Amino acid sequence: MKQRGIKAGIVALLTKAETELPHDVINALRTACSREKGIAKIQLEIILKNIQVARHTGRPMCQDTGIQSFFVTAGVKSPYLSGLTASITAAVKHATTAIPLRPNTVDPVSGKNPGDNTGEHIPAITWDLCEGDDIWITVLPKGGGSENMSRLGMLKPSAGLEGVQQFVVEEIVKAGGSPCPPTIVGIGIGGGADLAVKLAKQALLRPVGQRHQNRRVATLERKITQSINASGIGPMGLGGKTTVLDVHIETAHRHPASLPVGIVVQCWADRRATMVIHADGTWEVK
Repeated sequence: MKQRGIKAGIVALLTKAETELPHDVINALRTACSREKGIAKIQLEIILKNIQVARHTGRPMCQDTGIQSFFVTAGVKSPYLSGLTASITAAVKHATTAIPLRPNTVDPVSGKNPGDNTGEHIPAITWDLCEGDDIWITVLPKGGGSENMSRLGMLKPSAGLEGVQQFVVEEIVKAGGSPCPPTIVGIGIGGGADLAVKLAKQALLRPVGQRHQNRRVATLERKITQSINASGIGPMGLGGKTTVLDVHIETAHRHPASLPVGIVVQCWADRRATMVIHADGTWEVK
């Protein structure tokens, strides 16, 4: 019985993520709108109106409701840990018709779409374990337009942080209006190829405007943001001062012979929401 209640909670989590943009993103969009003019300002005004209508009507804010990625931090003493994968998958299937979500999962071999936003390795779940009996779940719906702009660069270590900045700025400028700017750019530096891209996606979970705790990394975030915005690509690629709302970086120790850099882009619809499941089966969507 409680497992069914948890499924309902995850459906509520998905509904919030798809229909209500976080306040930090809305505030960043409003700030950007206040400093733009002409077509750039008009585009941001339309985006802000769209956000308002989505929240008021309970409808998805974008026709591309994305593929659902989940990031789970689970207390090892939670009684619901073993059944959580099944609950998440069942919730995604239910949410597809209840919200509704556009069926976006396609078999890469046959091209068939199961019609319920699930499939092999999907929904994607990233796990982390901690002490205690609470489970924290964050969902990050990712649309195809922004996900297509993901990149991996295996730089030479001699490139250093200046090389990282150059690589990221060049790739985002080449992307132009394709990821529906103003975007949030997640960057993973270090680790291996797979970890760099994973860290880049996890970097998107941080609120807009929240800097990395390492001062050198925080400085790099600011420099990359300024350089991209100086490109003039602007909202929806139509020109303006705001191409990115923010840049977030996460790092990992690397091999001395390689400098992996992962880039994952999130469109203006920086959809994310978090919930907690308590040991007694009650849950809260934050």
